[in-house]
Amino acid sequence: TADNNIAKDFVMGAASMHGRILVLNSDCAKESTGHGSPMPLLTHGGPGRAGGGEEMGGKRGILHYLQRTAIQGHPTTITALTSQYQYGGVQTESSPHVFRKHFEEIEIGETVTTDSHLVTLENIEDFAELSGDKFYAHMDENSLEGTIFTERVAHGYYIMSRAAGLFVDPPKGPVLLNYGIDECRFTKPVYPGMTIAVRFTVKEKVDQEKRSEDDIAKGIVKFLVDVYDDEGETVMLATILTMIKKKNQD
Repeated sequence: TADNNIAKDFVMGAASMHGRILVLNSDCAKESTGHGSPMPLLTHGGPGRAGGGEEMGGKRGILHYLQRTAIQGHPTTITALTSQYQYGGVQTESSPHVFRKHFEEIEIGETVTTDSHLVTLENIEDFAELSGDKFYAHMDENSLEGTIFTERVAHGYYIMSRAAGLFVDPPKGPVLLNYGIDECRFTKPVYPGMTIAVRFTVKEKVDQEKRSEDDIAKGIVKFLVDVYDDEGETVMLATILTMIKKKNQD
C-alpha cells in the first residue's frame, strides 16, 4: 500500500504474530527481493536476519518468549514427565496386543515384541519385482565395489513393509487406519541370511475432537518402530501414526 496510515495500522496489529512484515509500494517495489508472504505457521527465511533460518512468528516466537526448562534424567523419568516415550526408557509388554485396545486404554511405553523373520535373497528379488525398485545395490552383486555394501542388500522399504507384517494384529478391532509416518531411518544394511524382529512401542497419544455428531471418537497414537537384527542392533527406526477408535463414543 502507498498509504502509510493503513500500513501503520496493519503493522501495529499484526506484528505480534509475524516475524517479518514486508510493506511494498511504488517507491520500493523495484528493490524488493521477493521474500514472499511470511506466515507464522511456516518455517522460512535465512540464517541471518531471520535468525536460525526461521521467522520469529508463530510457535517459534511463542517458545522464544516463554520460559523453557531443560530436564535431565533417565529416559523412563523423562517419559513419565512428558507423556512421550524416550528411547531407552522402560518398555512394558502389552497384553493383549496393543491393537486390541481402544485409545483410552493404551499407555505410553507399552510394547509389542514380535517374532523374527529370516530375510532371503528371494525376498529381495520379489520386492524388486513388486515395487519396480531394481536399484543396483539390491540386484547386481558385481556393482558393489566402492560402495558401503558387501553383498546385495535388502530394500529399506522392504524392511519397513516386513516390519508391519510382524507387528500388525490383523483382525478388525479399535484400529481404524494407518495415518502416516513422521520419521524413518535405515541405520544398518540388512543382507540375505540375517533375521529381523520389531519392538513396537507406544510413543505418544494425540487426542482428536469430533468434527460432527456422527464422527467417530478417536485419537492418533504414535508408535516407535525399532527393527533390530540377530545381533540386537537397530537396522531401522521409524515413528508411525495410527488412528485408533475410542471406547467412549459420547
